[in-house]
Amino acid sequence: MQLLNSTISKSAFAFLLFFVLGFSQTHAQEIRDQTIKYQNLIALVDAFYVDSVSLEKLTEDAIVKVLAELDPHSVYISKDEVKAMNEPLQGSFSGVGIQFNILRDTLMVVATIPGGPSEKAGLRASDRIIKIDDEMVAGVGMKNTDVFKKLRGDKGTKVNLTILRRNEKELLDFLIVRDDIPIFSLDASYMINKNVGYIKLNRFAAKTAEEFLEALLKLKEQKMEDLILDLRGNGGGYMTAAIKIVDQLFNKDQLIVFTDGLKSKRHDNVSTDEGSFKEGRVIILIDEGSASASEIVSGAIQDWDRGLVVGRRSFGKGLVQRQFPLSDGSMIRLTTAHYYTPTGRCIQKPYDNGLMDYRMDIINRYNSGEMVNQDSIHLADSLKYKTLVKERLVYGGGGIMPDVFVSIDTAANFKYFNLLARKNVLYPFVLTFMDNNRDNFKSKYSDFETFNKKFQVTEDMLKELVAQGDEAKVEHTEEEYLAVEEHLKIHLKALIARDIWDGAEYYQIVNQKNDILDKALEILENPKEYEKYLK
Repeated sequence: MQLLNSTISKSAFAFLLFFVLGFSQTHAQEIRDQTIKYQNLIALVDAFYVDSVSLEKLTEDAIVKVLAELDPHSVYISKDEVKAMNEPLQGSFSGVGIQFNILRDTLMVVATIPGGPSEKAGLRASDRIIKIDDEMVAGVGMKNTDVFKKLRGDKGTKVNLTILRRNEKELLDFLIVRDDIPIFSLDASYMINKNVGYIKLNRFAAKTAEEFLEALLKLKEQKMEDLILDLRGNGGGYMTAAIKIVDQLFNKDQLIVFTDGLKSKRHDNVSTDEGSFKEGRVIILIDEGSASASEIVSGAIQDWDRGLVVGRRSFGKGLVQRQFPLSDGSMIRLTTAHYYTPTGRCIQKPYDNGLMDYRMDIINRYNSGEMVNQDSIHLADSLKYKTLVKERLVYGGGGIMPDVFVSIDTAANFKYFNLLARKNVLYPFVLTFMDNNRDNFKSKYSDFETFNKKFQVTEDMLKELVAQGDEAKVEHTEEEYLAVEEHLKIHLKALIARDIWDGAEYYQIVNQKNDILDKALEILENPKEYEKYLK
């Protein structure tokens, strides 16, 4: 009855949790009654059910089902999933500090993390890892998840790597001591032109506000006057990180966001006097993948007329979750409140029609024509609000509506490009190309500026890419190829830059052909147009 006892302890924990949180005696008795009812069910199944069952799995399935009935963002996280789900938000994990790829069934080092244990030990890009702790990993069908399990571990523990290196006759042995490896939430930060700075965030994690402030100050040192903050595809994270970022852009005592719920009283988050970029113009880039904390930033900027939001309607997540640990190391992420933008907008999209309908929302936007035509978006008058300074019309319910709409590129134009990516042709092509040309590139392009000006993707490179696509059975017409030829050149050049340098260089290239960013720059270059949208 070991598992039954475990279930009882979970139930007792839940009862104590609700009792401590101040529920009335009536609520406490109801919780007790339902707890006993579930205990009786589990005991009966354990005692009389015809086949053997896992009581732990039954309990977990029940928890998942209960939470699914509440809202799309209240979820159960098993003890095995807790660490993996928290790592990106905590901002670090312990490991050896490499970026890797499995190329032709061989584990290859793509790059070492600067200052990480592998760099300190002397590993290099293009090294092949043949053995991990004397276990063969080359040619054995290893997957990414297998590599993570073998290379990650507690800080201070050791791992032995056997390396095959180009131009070395013998295999090389390295002893790596695992250490904390940072996970950065800032993808890129650079000056687009002499006046405009650009920052791209991929999530809102524990150290995001610090990364943002550091980038902001560096851009100010480079004479930045206006800022473009790119939150496209940013699914959110910690609300506190979003609040701290807005704080850098606001004057003192401006409401940034407030939360309110049936069992949690309203809490206002107000800006301080610590803002380091209070005057310059601001444009936020969003799309259908911008959610949660991204929408807090966008909504606050929009509501106070602090800047413009450019792109497409954001995801629409206006629910706040808290994490509650359970007795066995698992966790419940439970929605406890709604958050509201400064004007009082709740931007949570409806979920009354069930989880499947909720998950289909983005596809429905494609099908309705919303992604290519702003006139296809229809919102109720009850969702209308006015901004706090200019009294411009904005909407709640279903995400942040941009001030300036930019349609998505039609999928048909990018069919061939998307197939090359999905069939895993593009990135391995670049890995192989750099593996054969790395030394030559380092001597020919000593810095990114030289590379960006002089390097061009050749016709021979494109022919080889197409040939590899043909081998992978990526079918295409001449028209489909010509539609993406320039895009392929830019993307290949950007991937090569990322292989040599970092993500910032990748975005400096890939952003050279970007409709949403181009529109933002067009607006900033024309002060009258910027002011026109703020009227």
